Amino acid sequence: MNLEFYKYQGTGNDFIMIDNRSKKFPKKNIALITKLCNRNFGIGADGVILVENDPTFDFKMIYFNADGSQTFCGNGGRCAVAFAKYLEIINTETNFIAVDGEHLATIENGIVSLKMIDVDKIEVKNNAVYAYTGTQHHVEMVDSLNNFPVFEKGKEIRYSYDEPGSNVNFVEQINDSNFRVRTYEKGVENETLACGTGVTAVAIAMHKTGKTKNNSISLPVEGGNLEVSFTEENGIYTNVFLKGPATFVYKGNINI
Repeated sequence: MNLEFYKYQGTGNDFIMIDNRSKKFPKKNIALITKLCNRNFGIGADGVILVENDPTFDFKMIYFNADGSQTFCGNGGRCAVAFAKYLEIINTETNFIAVDGEHLATIENGIVSLKMIDVDKIEVKNNAVYAYTGTQHHVEMVDSLNNFPVFEKGKEIRYSYDEPGSNVNFVEQINDSNFRVRTYEKGVENETLACGTGVTAVAIAMHKTGKTKNNSISLPVEGGNLEVSFTEENGIYTNVFLKGPATFVYKGNINI
């Protein structure tokens, strides 16, 4: 079978995008998904995203991590919006469905603003914050983020949580409204250049613990810059938006 694919990236998080409205892609073939994501023997990506038809929403997004596990991905969601616009499924606004529920989004000049789920699962620990922002996230502040062993410490913390484990975000505060972030992602099992659900968790964790009083936060990541805004009332975070670029890289074909 010859597979047509598109490569997109959002602040360095890269994805294999597939138009699966015909439902021809064998999405139960986990070995194929992991092979496609392999950077030595496949196309290479942090994950695979399928865009499918849905009877209620503009489209359905199905996301697979590089290891074939399913979750929601914030930067992947933003890239799915850009891809749907390319396919002329949407124009500048959309309402789509993903594994964690429905999402609103807008796209203008390559910048996608994506509404995330409401966040009420927040646990403040001694040295960290745990938050669910569409997937599981551990947030921990560190000194000298440039020199911090993200892979080693991230892997250790990732497996300290019960299944399915947790993504791990290490944070260094720049000022009241800027927090630099590096993330170890479960499913990819490595540090990635960005994580959309991760910076969302960081922004909320920084507000929850009083590191900032702002409700619009800039988050520099290894692959660029992301923004998160929200409304907070009684410890519940609503109107959570993740904003940043989503960029087409190239189109190709591969025999599977």
